[in-house]
Amino acid sequence: MTDAITYQNFIDGSFVGCDNLVEVRNPATGALLSRVPESDSATVERAIAAARTAQKDWAKKPANERAGYLRAIASKIRQNAERLARVITEEQGKIQSLALVEVNFTADYMDYMAEWARRIEGEIITSDRPGENIFLFRKPLGVVAGILPWNFPFFLIARKMAPALVTGNTIVIKPSEETPSNCFEFAKLVAETDLPNGVFNVVCGSGAGVGSALTTSSGIDMISFTGSVGTGSRIMAAAAPNVTKLNLELGGKAPAIVMNDADLDLAVTAIRASRIINTGQVCNCAERVYVQRGVADQFIERIAGAMAETRYGDPIAQADVEMGPLINEAGLRKVEQMVRTAQNQGAHLITGGAVAELGQGFHYQPTILANCSHDMEIMRQEIFGPVLPIQIIDDLDEAIAMANDCEYGLTSSIYTRDLSTAMKAAAGLDFGETYINRENFEAMQGYHAGVRKSGIGGADGKHGLYEYTHTHAVYVQS
Repeated sequence: MTDAITYQNFIDGSFVGCDNLVEVRNPATGALLSRVPESDSATVERAIAAARTAQKDWAKKPANERAGYLRAIASKIRQNAERLARVITEEQGKIQSLALVEVNFTADYMDYMAEWARRIEGEIITSDRPGENIFLFRKPLGVVAGILPWNFPFFLIARKMAPALVTGNTIVIKPSEETPSNCFEFAKLVAETDLPNGVFNVVCGSGAGVGSALTTSSGIDMISFTGSVGTGSRIMAAAAPNVTKLNLELGGKAPAIVMNDADLDLAVTAIRASRIINTGQVCNCAERVYVQRGVADQFIERIAGAMAETRYGDPIAQADVEMGPLINEAGLRKVEQMVRTAQNQGAHLITGGAVAELGQGFHYQPTILANCSHDMEIMRQEIFGPVLPIQIIDDLDEAIAMANDCEYGLTSSIYTRDLSTAMKAAAGLDFGETYINRENFEAMQGYHAGVRKSGIGGADGKHGLYEYTHTHAVYVQS
């Protein structure tokens, strides 16, 4: 963007102006990108009312007809992929190649969820009574509130919208105030289709304003939120009086276990990718390593060298960088503080460990910390930055025990050539996902869900689709 754009909320099929605007800036340069609404509660209620009005007729449409609208939006996304990717890069700091992957994956996800239209199934249950049939139907919940994070802001629109719409719900989306521009660009594409008014709505604003209005509204039937544990807990409290259904993904502290027999080339490549992809701001990627003593020195030397070679900077100005900035100054200072605290607690800095002096933006050096111990904050709390703490372990049992001793439980991984070791880890690791000898990245046909404070419910695949339905048992006596 060369000039700042002023965006408007998208409500009931129209773009609606707002007098109160806030600025969105590029985290790599500080340049002003756009001005977006800071909406009030009345605007939120207007969007909810539009969604409520539209939902009854939307639910009456055959599921495959609803799916057709998703396919039309997916086609629009592909036609505008390069432009959308640039918007994401500018406002979020993601490198251009990853932003393009996000855009195309979003279109693929819309098409994938559309394919479920003819696969939404109920059940026929055997009755104890003669002449009786018991039917179990799956029905839409009603109006969904989708509250988005800033780290994969474009894809998360589809992750919440697509299953909601194909199952007969309508939705009100609140983009992150850090990265709202891409969501409004998405809304522009929706407006180019003939999706019925009120089925998809976007209202922008702060968590304290728009977020609170959505989560306390009796007009919302489900809240789907991706973000921090603290915010998720506040949403639970806000939704409690209305007993609103919740779907929460709340972050992770994914352990990666590297055994003596691991393919170190693979382990180094995959784990390094976890720490530099999106500048380490990915909840499912490896955040701590437990490496077996026999290969610890070799692994630390190799991954430190790989991290030190990482090219980083402004991803718009330098298309070949592997890593961009952190999202904001608060994120930068958090990473800086966690690394400093770890060093004070005895961690050894191998490479990196400082704010990158690039003249502007929120850049931090790719960092390796060795000699970490399980009681350190950096081994227990989410870093969300390009920092990898490493602890040496003696055996698999020790690694599993430490991995599980954590308030998070989203993803985990292990690197080993031994099948029995891999299966023992899969059985022992108490996480929603375990990756064996591969990078931490879920499939859209899987089920992305966590345990403990990593969330409630999940997304993707059949099980993620059914999160947006409720069951209706019907007893028919003949």
